Amino acid sequence: MDALFTVPTPVNEPVCDYAPGSAERDSLLNRLGELAKTQHVLDMHIGGKDRRGGGEEIKVVQPHKHAHVLGVAHAATSEQAADAVAAAKKAAPAWSRMPFEDRAAIFLKAAELLAGPWRDTINGATILGQSKTAMQAEIDAACELIDFLRFNVHFAEQIYSKQAISSKGLWNRTDHRPLDGFVYAVTPFNFTAIAGNLPTSPALMGNTVVWKPASTQLLSAHFTMQVLRAAGLPDGVINMVHGPGPEISDVVMSDKDLSGVHFTGSTAVFQHLWKTVGTNIANYRSYPRLVGETGGKDFIIAHESANIDELAVAIVRGSFEYQGQKCSAVSRSYVPRSLWEAGVRDKVVQMARDVSYGDPTDFSNFGGAVIDKRAFDKHTALFDRVSGDDSCEVLAGGTADDSVGYFVDPTVIECSDPTHELFHTEYFGPIVGVHVFEDNAFDSVVNQAADIAPYALTGALFATDREVIGRTSEALRFAAGNYYINDKPTGAVVGQQPFGGSRGSGTNDKAGSWQNLVRWVSPRSIKENFVPPTEYKYPHQG
Repeated sequence: MDALFTVPTPVNEPVCDYAPGSAERDSLLNRLGELAKTQHVLDMHIGGKDRRGGGEEIKVVQPHKHAHVLGVAHAATSEQAADAVAAAKKAAPAWSRMPFEDRAAIFLKAAELLAGPWRDTINGATILGQSKTAMQAEIDAACELIDFLRFNVHFAEQIYSKQAISSKGLWNRTDHRPLDGFVYAVTPFNFTAIAGNLPTSPALMGNTVVWKPASTQLLSAHFTMQVLRAAGLPDGVINMVHGPGPEISDVVMSDKDLSGVHFTGSTAVFQHLWKTVGTNIANYRSYPRLVGETGGKDFIIAHESANIDELAVAIVRGSFEYQGQKCSAVSRSYVPRSLWEAGVRDKVVQMARDVSYGDPTDFSNFGGAVIDKRAFDKHTALFDRVSGDDSCEVLAGGTADDSVGYFVDPTVIECSDPTHELFHTEYFGPIVGVHVFEDNAFDSVVNQAADIAPYALTGALFATDREVIGRTSEALRFAAGNYYINDKPTGAVVGQQPFGGSRGSGTNDKAGSWQNLVRWVSPRSIKENFVPPTEYKYPHQG
């Protein structure tokens, strides 16, 4: 078939609001009930077959009701990890030769399945397994994952269309090949969309993948894999393995055909993976591509010209949506004293106390629980430390209860010391530190805040003075990969705000843009000469 195909023009998936009385609300509640009463068998998927891991049992529970086991998985053995690598390598030749329009059709179909018959399932699994509210699940598991699949096809088409110029008598072409080997995708618990995007974006570009999702995200990862299979993904293209990272990574990262790592998670783990690649560098057939989005210590900085109500809402929503478990969540805020005393303090504290965390299947709740016992203990340890710190005052929260679920109350801590750990250490929970400064110290506060944390993921400026916006944005140019003016620094939309940061926050290969996809191709330049020379001498020799 000879044709130059044009992929469908992508648009962002509309967000359902699940308002009382709506059909989507009733449908989701019904599916939640079905998912909750079933104990799911969460097998791995290797070479097109479901396989039970031979390692330790992994119980997947509801974080907000941790006695309720949603399903059971088993960790992969080192032999099974090796089988996943072998399956990826076996599938690679046929997958890399498949025409782009056929690969694209698989992921476009997956997007339509998620938008239609699988929407309640992927959202419900995210609500139950990751303790997200209906709205947080909708914008993540449904909409963002759908957007990734649709927009990535569009971005891939743009990459493939980039061709070299040709001079007279020549035809120059660029073959955007997949990488020479397989890609290892390691994904986090907090976003079903990220967990789906990290293996599928390299796969779209013709690579095969070994995918290790977080153990606390296995329910929605299980259904993501089912959607891809239903869309027609060939056996062995994406192989999903479960279990602790080191055991699997030791096998995968030592294979000579590792060609890339696609990672979202902690800075420490990504640095360990990078070191492992460095240690093995002489053993690889090629230099692996390393793409990572890691930690953040995301900020809001306010100028005295900021709107009080807008600022207060941004601090609360940015800090406490999804229990602060977003890479982009606000965890430090800098507020001028004039605004703090004129109403920001009272508004933030009152809203924080009003925020309700509970079972997310009760749609009246603003949020759920933190993901597991380890996260819970990390947050309560912080509360113990600040309770005896004279520089800190807990204005709201500072309390937690894990008797039923891992609930940590929305916490606001005012701190007079801008070098305190509250302003440079990542907690990944519903905790925001606030530093109140004298209005005339704004510029020095901006400069200090720009470099106090090792991260540079997201940040926001609140101001209405245009001159201030201009010079402050320049001062913060390298402090955040996603920078917001008069908006909370969360909620990036595919195609609109490509996401990623630098410094300790990652490689800044923007997810939701062509910049990420181009990392998964290895271009070949082809020159064809239609009339080759027949004389070895050059004209100047005449």
